Amino acid sequence: MSDATTFAWLHDAVTWLLTPALAALILACAIATIEAGIAVGERFGGLARLQGGGDVGALQKVARHRLERADLLARIPPMLGLMATIIPLGPGLAALGKGDPAQLASAVTVAFDATVLGLVAGIGGLVIGKLRRRWYEEALEAMEDGL
Repeated sequence: MSDATTFAWLHDAVTWLLTPALAALILACAIATIEAGIAVGERFGGLARLQGGGDVGALQKVARHRLERADLLARIPPMLGLMATIIPLGPGLAALGKGDPAQLASAVTVAFDATVLGLVAGIGGLVIGKLRRRWYEEALEAMEDGL
């Protein structure tokens, strides 16, 4: 197998990843929006109901599950955004070398859009996670003080 054939196969395989990465980024933004809605519900009622139940174990279980989701949301979309940023730049730069700046412009646009989507979802996950962590700590402290 020649080097050119190996690199062509590798390029095709990596290029194939762009569509799933972009789809995952759009899904991550939707999940971030849903998580923000759930967090608002937690803050204005859901957390008080859990706290009022008096079961520390149940509150810890819910907290662990929701914090893990927020942490994943804060970490994975920025990585996908970086991946979807780099993938189209290879063909764009190759097109520039062939004298087609329009294809480079298109690739750069996709790259920057992917970066923004990854950062938006990641920022959402980070903010939600930080707020939830504080809310759950306060609720657990209040439950322990009441015991």
